[in-house]
Amino acid sequence: MEITIVPIDSIKLNPKNPRVIRDRKFKLLVKSIQNFPKMLKLRPIVVNDEMVTLGGNMRLKASIEAGLKEVPIIKASELTDKEQEEFIIKDNSSFGEWDWEILANGWDELDLKDWGIDVPTFETNDEDIQLNMPSDESFRVTITCNSEEEQNEIYKKLVELGFNVNKI
Repeated sequence: MEITIVPIDSIKLNPKNPRVIRDRKFKLLVKSIQNFPKMLKLRPIVVNDEMVTLGGNMRLKASIEAGLKEVPIIKASELTDKEQEEFIIKDNSSFGEWDWEILANGWDELDLKDWGIDVPTFETNDEDIQLNMPSDESFRVTITCNSEEEQNEIYKKLVELGFNVNKI
C-alpha cells in the first residue's frame, strides 16, 4: 500500500464512524497535529475508493481544524464493503491498557497529559482518612476523576484488583 499526499478537501468524513473525540481531547488532538505533523505521515488517514475515511476520521477533522491543506492517505481499495465496516470498528477499538508504572518512570506527567493521556490522580483530605483504624487496617480513599469514562475505567480496575469500591 502506498502513502500519497492529497488535498484535505478531497477526503470525506465518514458519517457512519461511531467513534468521536470531544472537547478537551479534541483540542489536544488538534494541538498534537500542529506540534507533531510527522505523526500523520506515520499514521496516514485510511480511505476507500470514494475517498471516505475508514481510519482517521477524527485525525482528519483535527487536521482541518489545524488548518492543514494536505494530508497523507492510504487507499484501501482491496477491502470489500463488509471488510470496510470491520476495519472502521477494529481501527477504533482499544484492546490494550496503559502500564502506569512504565509511564510514571519513563515519561513526564505533564507531557503525557499534553499528549492526551488521562493520568489518574489521587487526592485525599483529612476527612477521607480514617484515624481510628479497625483491627483489620482498612483505609478509605477518595479518587477524583476528570470524566465519567475515567471513573468507570478506574472503578473496573480497582474491582478487578479485589478492592471494595463505591462510586459516588
